[in-house]
Amino acid sequence: MDTARYIVDGRHRLNGEVWVHGAKNAALPILAASLLCDGCEIQNCPDLSDIHAAENILQHLGCKTLWETDTNGQKVLSVKPVGPFVWDIPDKLMREMRSSIVFLGAIIARCKKAKLSYPGGCELGPRPIDLHLSSLRKLGVEIKEDLGYLECSVPDKLHAAEITLPFPSVGATENIMIAAVLAEGETVIRNAAREPEISDLAGFLNACGAKIRILSDGTIAICGVEKLHGCCYRVIPDRIVAVTYLCCCAAAKGEILLRGVCPEHLSAVLPVLEEMGCSLTVDKDKIAVLCDKPLKAVSSISTMPYPGFPTDALAPVMAAACTAKGSTIFIENIFQDRFKHAWELCRMGADIKAEGRVAVVRGVERLHSARVRCTDLRGGAALVTAALGVEGKTVIEEIRHVLRGYEHLDQTLNELGACICQE
Repeated sequence: MDTARYIVDGRHRLNGEVWVHGAKNAALPILAASLLCDGCEIQNCPDLSDIHAAENILQHLGCKTLWETDTNGQKVLSVKPVGPFVWDIPDKLMREMRSSIVFLGAIIARCKKAKLSYPGGCELGPRPIDLHLSSLRKLGVEIKEDLGYLECSVPDKLHAAEITLPFPSVGATENIMIAAVLAEGETVIRNAAREPEISDLAGFLNACGAKIRILSDGTIAICGVEKLHGCCYRVIPDRIVAVTYLCCCAAAKGEILLRGVCPEHLSAVLPVLEEMGCSLTVDKDKIAVLCDKPLKAVSSISTMPYPGFPTDALAPVMAAACTAKGSTIFIENIFQDRFKHAWELCRMGADIKAEGRVAVVRGVERLHSARVRCTDLRGGAALVTAALGVEGKTVIEEIRHVLRGYEHLDQTLNELGACICQE
């Protein structure tokens, strides 16, 4: 799989409908939390390499998993904790994805101890887990860090705490929520992350018997319970996948309809695409986009925690902006090294100057085909987006990154009229 690549024959107009699959970033913490319940069925679970990595971790920890297909043809992943339970995750499994750290809170809540190494995943610069660790310590966890490993134990019981995050970290918020559902007392998380995936995790845990309230200011209150039961839960649609398909249409031109989406989750992105010249029609659970004119640049785009412009949407939007008339300034406020894909876009003829957290994209009349490589998940999606609007065949290597977050991306685009083959 590491040698797999896409060959994209560009300049094919896109037309048709797309069903947006479940959100990877919602499914992963839900799967981690499933370790604490009696058994669950996760509907609309995306069939992705990251999900399979989480599945491997669950099986190692003492769970049985089973994939099925419901009457609507959508994937359902069943998880049944059966034991015997272990409290370590081997280094090989941890390195498969960054989100593996979200299992820490679940293992501690289940086993009262845990041992794991630091996680892997996309290289987007330092992403310290100090907020995870300091928060878990407030819940009564003792943590030792030694030679790249974390050794955790709970001498007594997990107890409630008032935690104020200095930054609304999604991962730290998830770990606190999962650990705190079985802690004694009421835990309060202030300045918690407010992403839709956080609300989805709360919805799943509450469906299993947890008592979680999300207040109007984003504060999360968790009243601990003795145990969780099972449930059947449907994962929210993937907002970043939806953005990617919209950007693909903007780059290749055409008219597509996204179904099974939640438009309110895209409230920071849709106005940007409209300003670029895309015609959007938004309904309750679908978005129609028509792109038949040259794109226009927008003045600047700054990534921010939700409800701001999502960092994961930056790369595909940047790909579309490469041929927009004028200049667009991209400011990345979440990760330090988010612009690796920019150099690959430049190999296709883009005019991008990036330094630190700022990149300036000066639109060119057209890009050209080239041999490029995926640098990370969303960067890979950006290369596919750009290649769809290029005359000739673009070779995109190391697509294992793309497979982490997009279910059958090539097949879906081909059904819309694109010409992509995977080798």
